Amino acid sequence: MTSGATAHPGVPDHEPVGFDAHDHHRCVETGIAAAEAHCTAEGLRFTPVRRAALEILIGEHRAMGAYELLDRLHEAGFGSQPPVAYRALDFLVANGFVHKIERLNAFIACAHPGATHSPAFLICRMCEAVAEAQSAPARGSLGDAARATGFRIERTVVEALGVCPACADKADAKTPA
Repeated sequence: MTSGATAHPGVPDHEPVGFDAHDHHRCVETGIAAAEAHCTAEGLRFTPVRRAALEILIGEHRAMGAYELLDRLHEAGFGSQPPVAYRALDFLVANGFVHKIERLNAFIACAHPGATHSPAFLICRMCEAVAEAQSAPARGSLGDAARATGFRIERTVVEALGVCPACADKADAKTPA
């Protein structure tokens, strides 16, 4: 998955994003530019609240609950009612700019904006950090099972629970020898 070679033909190979240091300013610029381009091409309205929600999520580089996002939007001058955040999140998820992390009931900005992909999420059980990696569920055993039954996979949610590099030493210290 992280070797740099494409594991599955026709599936983009993306390095997992989320546990390493990188240029946050560039992430925000790239994510907003991808959203603006998509919205322009599709004739969608990238409203100020949608933009602000996406900027917050990209800038945080972590999963955030809807109410935490609502608080941040309110601080930025937007409304304080839950529909403000939920409508923005619905739009951002529907258009692939944000993913919902089911296990955490939270949202995270897409690490690969503009790319067609099936994300898998690596979730640290200790600090709840999330990294986004590429998966290809239709090509593995799940895809084989689906084809054998005539089922067409439209969407998958892959979430792996484990320990991130920053928490590994703490986890090892808690494990008896």
